[in-house]
Amino acid sequence: MRILVVGASGTIGSEICKVLANHEIIRAGRNGLDVSVDTTSEQSIRDMYNQIGKVDAVVNAAGGANFASVSELTPELNERGIQSKLKGQINLVLIGMDYVNDGGSFTLTTGVMMDDPIPMGASAAMANGGVKSFVKAASIEMPRGIRINSVSPNIVQESWSKMEKYFAGFSPVPAVRVALSYKKSVEGAQTGQNYEVY
Repeated sequence: MRILVVGASGTIGSEICKVLANHEIIRAGRNGLDVSVDTTSEQSIRDMYNQIGKVDAVVNAAGGANFASVSELTPELNERGIQSKLKGQINLVLIGMDYVNDGGSFTLTTGVMMDDPIPMGASAAMANGGVKSFVKAASIEMPRGIRINSVSPNIVQESWSKMEKYFAGFSPVPAVRVALSYKKSVEGAQTGQNYEVY
């Protein structure tokens, strides 16, 4: 398969590339790699797809949100989660549909915070929940046999030292375990799923 991995240089993205290494991987991100993309820009997404052409699968491990308490969360701070984690991922699907071959797939990323809230995580939870709902609803009408799923990772061990203060009582998981859920989505047959990795 020819697989586009967006966010390929990140902690989870790099592990996704490893577990899918038996396929042709096109690595995309803000910092170049095989192709550059800024998922907050529709034009950048269009340019990326025009540059790479047809693929069998699109995997997204990019997207962020600001951590702030609800009392300090302004519309401006919240916008990062909307533009990056929510709209960025959905636009990868909406713009990318014509570039995915028949029977191909999209795999997006949600996260544990939407189901297991943490202080200062409301913005990320909002974006994650929106992506999960989009995946579930979109799966029933995707064209040409294209599948769509999402992966909901717990905090990963590789990020634990800098993120532990936000995730009191959580048990981190290795990024490679998270990456296997993306492999399941790409190489499997399910659609409309949100694979939870705890």
